Amino acid sequence: MQNIPSVDLRDFLSDNPERKQKFVNEIGKAYEDIGFVALKGHFLDDALVDNLYAQVKNFFSLPVDVKEQYEIPGIGGQRGYVAFGKEHAKGRKEGDLKEFWHFGQYLADGSAYATKYPPNVDVKELPEFNQTGEQAYKMLEKTGVYVLRALALYLGLDEFYFDKYVGEGNSILRPIHYPPITSEPATAVRAAAHGDINLITLLMGAQGRGLQVQNHNGEWIDAIAEPDELVINVGDMLSRHTNNRLKSTIHQVANPPRELWGTSRYSIPFFMHPVSEMKLNCLDNCVDDANPKLYDDTTAGAFLYERLVELGLIKA
Repeated sequence: MQNIPSVDLRDFLSDNPERKQKFVNEIGKAYEDIGFVALKGHFLDDALVDNLYAQVKNFFSLPVDVKEQYEIPGIGGQRGYVAFGKEHAKGRKEGDLKEFWHFGQYLADGSAYATKYPPNVDVKELPEFNQTGEQAYKMLEKTGVYVLRALALYLGLDEFYFDKYVGEGNSILRPIHYPPITSEPATAVRAAAHGDINLITLLMGAQGRGLQVQNHNGEWIDAIAEPDELVINVGDMLSRHTNNRLKSTIHQVANPPRELWGTSRYSIPFFMHPVSEMKLNCLDNCVDDANPKLYDDTTAGAFLYERLVELGLIKA
């Protein structure tokens, strides 16, 4: 496999049962084989994507002292700004060559989770940045709900199994800026090899190549999507929950060739998380004599905390 499989969400949304089942089969097999797909037919339109990238560039172009006003202590980087080099991959000490921002869940008035999640942080210099981030968050979340419904059917669960866990889930929209590389990095890369923490990750077409996926032979494959596609991958939470039937694939953002060191790269992943009390225990129908249980029981909240410590965003 030289590239990742492509699927079309419009098949799943159609009134044709055969098209819907075709999508279920295609995305399920792709996630068993490599853990990544390129998805057409999602809910983000071109104008929203273009506007979001424009606003993200405006934010990261602000002076460092202005950006640092939006770095919120004590919340593990879950909202607002995280400065360059603060996060590292699990098992590494070198900080990744990136800075980023976090938009979090938008809750209805009176939600029980209002006291559990940090509030979103508004950038007073850029009101359109805040508005556009919220619009993109909601469209990506809507897309993710349908992907999870298809995966529930593939796993032999009720189609709406995941809805109750992700409707007010602790999902994160993360605009990332990989600045120009100004000197030879000793060992650091833009984003070191890692698996994502969450259920699924939705990534709109990154501006600048670099995302690579590791296949089962240990080879790195460029994950190249068309401009109208999202790249969607399985995270560690879903991998645990399915006893590794759906695979959380290791991926990285490689440094560019030397001739492109002077360029920035922008990327905007949406990390779809459930509510913290969701049990990630291996599903009964994913465990049998040929596939013994691989993971200890845990909850999404406990697993997230453990990983934020490993990433250096929370001090244990």
